[in-house]
Amino acid sequence: MQIANNTVVSFHYKLEEVGGDYREDSSDGDPVLYLHGHRGVLPGLEDAMKGKVAGDTFTVQVSPEEAYGLRNEEAMQRVPIKHLVGGKKPAVGELVMVNTETRKINATVVKVGRHTVDVDTNHPLAGKGLKFDIEVVDVREATMEEVAHRHAHGPGGHQH
Repeated sequence: MQIANNTVVSFHYKLEEVGGDYREDSSDGDPVLYLHGHRGVLPGLEDAMKGKVAGDTFTVQVSPEEAYGLRNEEAMQRVPIKHLVGGKKPAVGELVMVNTETRKINATVVKVGRHTVDVDTNHPLAGKGLKFDIEVVDVREATMEEVAHRHAHGPGGHQH
């Protein structure tokens, strides 16, 4: 079966930041599972997956715009340490969660002051091109429940 809208895809990947040091590899764990056509993976990766079948392996380079987007320099904020989840003083470079009025957001600590921290709320890979080596493990029709929920359900069914 070919990957198309409303198919559930499982795959392994190796990810490299183009021209950078970041690397990630899923091969030591379970395959990634997503519902194709419902923005369950990066847009550039989803586009590259279309039409592939179980057993296919391929490499795709994804532009920053089709990955985590361009960096937004206005995403830098100064927040009181008491607004960090856990409320403890973090270290520069640490990933933290910030409590806002409506939700929690992820951020990277850029500078630590006495009572405040400067954080960057851009995704750590924003503005970066990414290269993926993909191995498609399985492709199947989505269930009606998966389509209604707009995401894939793993082995044994509903997992959220």
